[in-house]
Amino acid sequence: MQPIAMELKNVRKKIGKKEIINGLDFSIHQGEVFGFIGPNGAGKTTTIRMMVGLMKITEGDIKILGNSIQTDYKKASREVGAIVENPEMYPFMTGMQNLKHYARMNEGVSKERIQEVIKLVGLEKPINEKVKKYSLGMRQRLGIAQALLHKPSVLILDEPTNGLDPSGIREIRKYIRRLAEQENVAVIISSHLLSEIELMCDRIGVIQHGEMVNVQSVHDTEEESGSVVNVQLEVSPVEKAQEILTQQFDLGAEIQEQYLTFKADKKQMPLIIKAFVDSGIDVYQVVASKGTLEDRFFEMMGENVIE
Repeated sequence: MQPIAMELKNVRKKIGKKEIINGLDFSIHQGEVFGFIGPNGAGKTTTIRMMVGLMKITEGDIKILGNSIQTDYKKASREVGAIVENPEMYPFMTGMQNLKHYARMNEGVSKERIQEVIKLVGLEKPINEKVKKYSLGMRQRLGIAQALLHKPSVLILDEPTNGLDPSGIREIRKYIRRLAEQENVAVIISSHLLSEIELMCDRIGVIQHGEMVNVQSVHDTEEESGSVVNVQLEVSPVEKAQEILTQQFDLGAEIQEQYLTFKADKKQMPLIIKAFVDSGIDVYQVVASKGTLEDRFFEMMGENVIE
C-alpha cells in the first residue's frame, strides 16, 4: 500500500445553520486515481474547495502529506495542483509563454521541469503555437501541465473531460493514468461521466447529502458484481421460457420480441439453459454482461438523483 497523500478527518461544513458537509472521513494514496462522484448538490464542489483551501472548514481537518490545511496552509497547499472545469489560459500567448508565466508564480520551477511536463502531457509539437488555436483537449492538457509545474503530490481535477469529444476524453484519461503511474501523483477526479470514472480510477467515493455513502475499489466492484449478471437470451417460444424462469427459478424476465432479459446469478445459467433444452425450447443466443458502475450508482442513490 502506497503512503497516504491526502486525508480527510471528520470534515464538516456549515453555512448558517445548514450543514453542507457532514463528517467526511477518507484518504487517498500516492499513485492512486480516486473518483469522487455523487448527484448535483451532494457536496462535491464544496469538498474540493475545502481541499484546496478556497473554503474554510467548519470542523475536522484535511491533511496533505501530513500537513494540515487548517494550521499549516502554506506547506499543505504547496503539494496541491488543481483544475476546475476548463482551465483559463491567455489565448494571445503561446502554450510555452503561458507555462513560463505560471512558473514565475512558483519557486524553483526550472526550464527542465517545464520541458518535463510538456512531454508528460504530449504537447511537444503545439507548445509554441498560440493557445487560441488549441483544441479544447489541448487546452485541458496545457492546464494539467500548468497544475503540475511545482511537482504537487495531489492533483485535483473537477470535470476534466467536460465538453471534450470521445477522442479528447480518451487522451485525458491516458494522461491521468500516466501521471499516477509515472509521477506517483494522487489524482482526485470529480465527474458525472460514470463510464469514464470506471475506466480511469482505482477507487471511487460516492457522496450524497454531504455524507460519504461508500468508498470502494473499482476492481472490487467488478468482483462483487461478477456473481450477478445481466442476461439477454434469444429463445423460442419466448413465453414458455419466461414461464420456466418464473416457476422453476423465481426470476422475473421481460420479453422483447424473441428476447428475454433478466438478472441472474452466474452459477444459475447452466441450469437455466438445461431446463430450456429439456422443455423443448430452442436457444439461439446467450449474452451475459456484468453490472456497471452506473448500475451500482443508481442502486445506491436511487433512480431519481436530481436534487
